[in-house]
Amino acid sequence: MKNSDTPLGFRSHDHDSCIASALDVAEAECARKRLQFTPVRRRVLEILLESHVALGAYDVLDRLAAEGLGSKPPIAYRALNFLVENGFVHRVERLNAYIACGHPGQTHDPAFLICRNCGQVAEAEAPGPIAGAAGFAVETTVVEAEGLCPSCQGVAA
Repeated sequence: MKNSDTPLGFRSHDHDSCIASALDVAEAECARKRLQFTPVRRRVLEILLESHVALGAYDVLDRLAAEGLGSKPPIAYRALNFLVENGFVHRVERLNAYIACGHPGQTHDPAFLICRNCGQVAEAEAPGPIAGAAGFAVETTVVEAEGLCPSCQGVAA
């Protein structure tokens, strides 16, 4: 599979365009909010965009260290926290890992579909508001479902 036709979630897409678009959105949002999109923050986002898989902070740190961008954990954690706080990256709680947002620049409540066989993670839209009728104001949601992706279902069958 070539770089311009890699899976996003569980479907193929133009990966080069995806990366460029996500970086453009991040740069524009940072400029609009007057935030610093430092070279390390940009590189961390690029690392997460490269394969659309969830990576742990130490996986990201290993890449940064290999590229001479820092070898101390706070370097990776600060960049990841910035990217999460600004909606460019999501934290996948179950995996204690991070994944680039599939809808950067859009307000949404993500849900994550995690393949228990290959580890691939797809971002989907979380189900609609379930607490409104009860008068509850939801501030944060974490929806993560584990199962088998289409490729692994085929192997299991």
